[in-house]
Amino acid sequence: MFESPILLLLFGVAIMIGLIGLHFPVGVSMAVTGLVMFALQVDIQAAFGTISAEVVAAFTSRDLVTIPLFLLMGSLAARAGIASDIYNLASAWIGHLRGGLAMGTVVGCGGFGALCGSSVATAATMGRVALPEMRARGYAPELAVGSIASGGTLGILIPPSIVMVIYAVLTEQFVLDLFMAGILPGLLAIFLYCVAIFIVTRFRPEAGPAFAPQPWSMRFRAVLGAWRAVVVIFLVIGGLYSGLFTVVEAASVGVGITALFFLAHFRRSEWMSQLREVAVEVGQSTAMIFLMVIGANLFSYFLTLTQAPQELITMVEDANLSPYVVIAILMLMYLFLGAVFDAIAAMILTTPFVYPLIVGLGFDPIWWGVVLVMVIEIGMISPPIGMNVFVLNGVARDIPLRTIYRGIMPFLLADIVRLIIVIAFPALALMLLP
Repeated sequence: MFESPILLLLFGVAIMIGLIGLHFPVGVSMAVTGLVMFALQVDIQAAFGTISAEVVAAFTSRDLVTIPLFLLMGSLAARAGIASDIYNLASAWIGHLRGGLAMGTVVGCGGFGALCGSSVATAATMGRVALPEMRARGYAPELAVGSIASGGTLGILIPPSIVMVIYAVLTEQFVLDLFMAGILPGLLAIFLYCVAIFIVTRFRPEAGPAFAPQPWSMRFRAVLGAWRAVVVIFLVIGGLYSGLFTVVEAASVGVGITALFFLAHFRRSEWMSQLREVAVEVGQSTAMIFLMVIGANLFSYFLTLTQAPQELITMVEDANLSPYVVIAILMLMYLFLGAVFDAIAAMILTTPFVYPLIVGLGFDPIWWGVVLVMVIEIGMISPPIGMNVFVLNGVARDIPLRTIYRGIMPFLLADIVRLIIVIAFPALALMLLP
């Protein structure tokens, strides 16, 4: 059909984008495109034979099984009020500082991200918890919503991250290595966000007014009040990194503990209605993710057949482009995709042909996984769309979108600084690996 593998790939991508434009789900669009193009190149029987193989592979994957478990753990924790506990702990210790409640929100987002693994869920949950408190204390709306929208992005970087699990499955990397690699960049993100808040309130003290510090008794009471979050994080994260649990076992333990806290939080008459909401929420998210992973794998059959990744690597080598120029081009592409698509969809759409290019250029696949998550994370708060911005606008409908976008600008600059640091010093992401 096409003499050039690149033209054949672009034709397939155009079909896929067309289906997405017609409001087909991303997973369905990738699957249909992959099957049709594979059938045209080989035969239809072979194309349909790939479906059963990929469905079985997805539902028997030990890594993918952690996704519904982490989603369930995050949903149960949010409804049990654990997000409020984390926020109250952070605000009790640093909330009295100028901009302290915003800093507490960022720290709280990082803590809840360790339970949730989802950026959108973190932004939505912390928006309901932290925004009323900051508005009641006289915080400028742009600083309040900016800290929540930006802090929410930590949900896909702070381990355990659902996006990292999917990247590990698509690229056949070890999930725990990705989790380890995300720790220091995640802590750096929290630090730089707090620096951004400090600078904003330094020049605009009225944006984040300071208050009298809470008595030590109230601070320690907040520590005791956050015991459930400490228990879950210690068992899941501590058990995972100490080697006591595998990733699947750690996720299972997390679900078990948060389920107990969930049941203790509600009266018996409320259990069933709450559990029904949790089941629907987790079921829908899990189905969407599995469909996208299966669709990506089916699309990869067509991609492998075209040999376009190898052709792309050859073109880059022949052009004598610096590997870091290629990285810069990819960063711009992902910033656009992260602003337009869901983070998971953006990664799944591009990994089949970007990953071979990255490996071919000699970059570490674990480092690239962290950079990829970070740049998609930035896209989730970048104009003109930004998923977290619209999530937060849904939580606070009286705050205009332009106010939210104005509020995220200092955090966007902090994100760009962090991205440059991690690209320039890959050891920051890799130094904790065994």
